[in-house]
Amino acid sequence: MTERILGIDPGSRITGFGIIEIQRRRAVYIGSGCIRIESKSMPSRLQEVYIGISQIIEQYQPTVSAIEEVFMCRNASSALKLGHARGAAIVACVQQGLPVHEYAPTKIKLAVVGKGHADKVQVQHMVKVLLSLSNTPQADAADALAVALCHAHH
Repeated sequence: MTERILGIDPGSRITGFGIIEIQRRRAVYIGSGCIRIESKSMPSRLQEVYIGISQIIEQYQPTVSAIEEVFMCRNASSALKLGHARGAAIVACVQQGLPVHEYAPTKIKLAVVGKGHADKVQVQHMVKVLLSLSNTPQADAADALAVALCHAHH
């Protein structure tokens, strides 16, 4: 059975997503993008994340999902908003019957770049190389693809 992985980089303003498929032990790019949140109120933003992830699951039919764990921000308010967005994305996955795997940001970067404290540009570059993409993906989409690649390696 082919594994199709949905990687999610959650955010309350932009949530990145990336879909890869494991074919003969090789990661193949299927699709990626960003859910750009338009709402002003937090409850409406969370609804947009939930609906967006639900639509992506319906469109791409992944068999498993992987999401970035919350990391400690200097700003507690930002960390809480990120946690809420993660929760909305996780509920969307669970509602669709997808297993959810969580990975720390340093583990994701280590799996994709080879060092746990890589910057966004390095992650984008390695995602492009590992998936043989012709263009560099947008930062949030690249982060989501990195989450999916991390899951594929574990």
